[in-house]
Amino acid sequence: MWSIDPTSLYLFIAVCETGSIARAGERELLSAAAVSKRMVEIERKIGAPLLLRSQRGVTPTSAGQVLLRHARSIMVDYRKLQSELSEHAQGVKGHVRLLSNVSAIMEFLPADLTSFLESHPNIQVDLEEHFSSDIPRKIEEGNADIGICRDFVPTGNTCVTPYRYDHFAIVVNKAHPLAGKQSLLFEQTLDYPQIGFSMQTSMNTLMSHIAGRQGKTLTYRTHVSSFDAAYRLIEANLGIAALPREAVERYVRLYDLELIPLEDPWAQRNFVLCTRANEALSGSAQKLFDHLQAQAARTLPTSVETGKKRPGHNQT
Repeated sequence: MWSIDPTSLYLFIAVCETGSIARAGERELLSAAAVSKRMVEIERKIGAPLLLRSQRGVTPTSAGQVLLRHARSIMVDYRKLQSELSEHAQGVKGHVRLLSNVSAIMEFLPADLTSFLESHPNIQVDLEEHFSSDIPRKIEEGNADIGICRDFVPTGNTCVTPYRYDHFAIVVNKAHPLAGKQSLLFEQTLDYPQIGFSMQTSMNTLMSHIAGRQGKTLTYRTHVSSFDAAYRLIEANLGIAALPREAVERYVRLYDLELIPLEDPWAQRNFVLCTRANEALSGSAQKLFDHLQAQAARTLPTSVETGKKRPGHNQT
C-alpha cells in the first residue's frame, strides 16, 4: 500500500498547471531538481508514468490526469481542514472562499458582505477578484466555495443560481457626437471607434456578437485592461465604451464624462452564483449563499434563466 504526502501532491498540481518542472519550482520557490525528484518518487510509488516530458515542457498522462483530478480534491479538503482548525483556535467558527468579477465588487457585493458579516461576526469571508470567464472553472476545481460571474460566460458543470443584474450604458466624452442623447440603441454606436478590454474577452465577444446581428463589425481603437484606463482614453476623446452603468457612474462624474443608457433589451445583464455540482456547501458557505440570495430577491428580474439546480435548493 503506497501513500503520497500532501507536499508532493501540491507540487504535482503545480507542475501540471505550469506545464514545466522549472516553472513549478519558480512558483513554489524550490529548485527544479527538488521538484523533479518529487515527481520521480510519485511515479515510482504508483508504478506508472504520470508526466510526458518533452523539450516544450510536461503534460500529464492519462494516469496523471486521474491523479491531478483527485489531487485537487484532496488538497481542497486538506486546506479546508487546516483553515478550519486554525480558525477554531482563533475563535473563528467558519471560513468561506468567494470569487467575484470586478463589476459585482464595484456595485453591490460590498453591501451584501457587510450585512452578512455584521450578523455572522465569527465567519471569515476571503474575497478574490477574477474575470467572469475564469470563475466557473475555478469553482469546479475546488479553488473556492462560491463564485459570482456574468450569466453569458460558459459555466461548465457548475450549478448556477440567479443573483443580481445591472445595465450597460455607453460612456462618451462630452465633445463626442453622441453626447447629449438621453438614451441610445447599441446599433447607433457602431459607426464610432470603441474601447475594448484586453483581459475581458467574454465582454468583447458579447459586444461583437450583438454588432454582428446588426450586420456590422465593431471597430476597436484600442484595448485596455481596466475601467480606469478606459476612462482616460474616453477623456482624451479617443473612443467610446460600453460599460455597466451601476459600476462606473460615480467614476464617470470624476472624469467629467457622459453616461448614456442603452435601450436594447440585452443591456440588462444578469449575474449568477456558481457552486460545485453534487457537493454540499459547508455550513458557513451555505449561510453566505442564502444571504446573497435573500439580498438579491427584491431586485431579481423575472427574465433570468436558471441553470443547474444545487442539490437541496430551489432556484427562483
